[in-house]
Parts: sequence; C-alpha cells; structure tokens
Amino acid sequence: MKIDIRVRPNAKQNKVGGEIAGRLIVFVQAPAIDGKANEAVAKVLAEHFQVRARDIKIIRGDTNRDKTIEVAGAGIEPAT
Repeated sequence: MKIDIRVRPNAKQNKVGGEIAGRLIVFVQAPAIDGKANEAVAKVLAEHFQVRARDIKIIRGDTNRDKTIEVAGAGIEPAT
C-alpha cells in the first residue's frame, strides 16, 4: 500500500495524526539531519500500521518533508 505523508521533525512527541493537502502527517522527535527523521518515521509508521520497521520503505522524497512511502506486510490496519 502506498501512502503520501508529510513529516514534521523536531516534534514534542512521535505520533501519526491529521491530514494536510491529502497527506497523512507524521510527527517525529528526531531532527531532519543525517536521515534520523526518516528512521524515526519508519519506526512510528511501523507501530501505527502494526508491521516491522523494515516493511516501511520511502519511495519518493527521501530528503523532503513530503514523502511517498510503501507499507508491506499482512496487518496494515492502523492501530486504534
């Protein structure tokens, strides 16, 4: 499943919530330096979709706040 997201680095807490311009907003505490925010995004989304972090792949936007990610795995229902 492919999903468009907007990353908000340096947030107060790690969470998934909200939508802006048709993109899911992912808040991460990590700074956008040396790929730390991308690693945090994978962990936060993995928890949200109940998959492993390695099942989250950034397809487009590796160095941008707007990204397209692909979620692989069996249980891709969002956690409630």
